[in-house]
Amino acid sequence: MSRIVFSLLIAAAAAFAQGNAASGKDLYMKFNCYACHGFSGQNGSGARLVPMKMTQQAFTDFVHKGRGGMPSYSAKVIPDAQLADVYAYIKTLPDLTPPAKSIPALSEILSQN
Repeated sequence: MSRIVFSLLIAAAAAFAQGNAASGKDLYMKFNCYACHGFSGQNGSGARLVPMKMTQQAFTDFVHKGRGGMPSYSAKVIPDAQLADVYAYIKTLPDLTPPAKSIPALSEILSQN
């Protein structure tokens, strides 16, 4: 029951995310996000963005402050409204990771536990 409530809360939070995904795609390309995060947001040398596990505010803070290998982009460079669009775009990207059970070696490991 609590798992269902949690899932509904996550879905509601995603529904309230502000931003225009089409504009976000253009910005993702303009700011060369794909260079580190890949075109799919999950296959570059940078942090994996898909599935997006940060809230929109946490994502905005992360981009503005930067951490690890992520450079900081001030609000003057990428305003919060544009980051909301990028966030909305990232949320539309499908998770291309196959389930562990579909990978023979991982499936075997999982069946041993």
